[in-house]
Amino acid sequence: MGKHTVTLFTPYPFQEGQKIHIESGPRQGDWEVIGLTDKKVKLKCPVSRRELEWNRFCYFAEEQEGVDWPRKD
Repeated sequence: MGKHTVTLFTPYPFQEGQKIHIESGPRQGDWEVIGLTDKKVKLKCPVSRRELEWNRFCYFAEEQEGVDWPRKD
């Protein structure tokens, strides 16, 4: 055994009302957190108003201030 570089992932502590942007994958786009349980997160699209619930899935990558939301692209 020896010393290694290890990447650690921590589940993101969502909060209701939080506005998020998922960069890629099947959940890509802008969402608002509208519900939480220990195992699930419920999201709402600010454009289509579609609501979806998934197992908690996100890991913190970066937080930015002064960002247009929802994005216009």
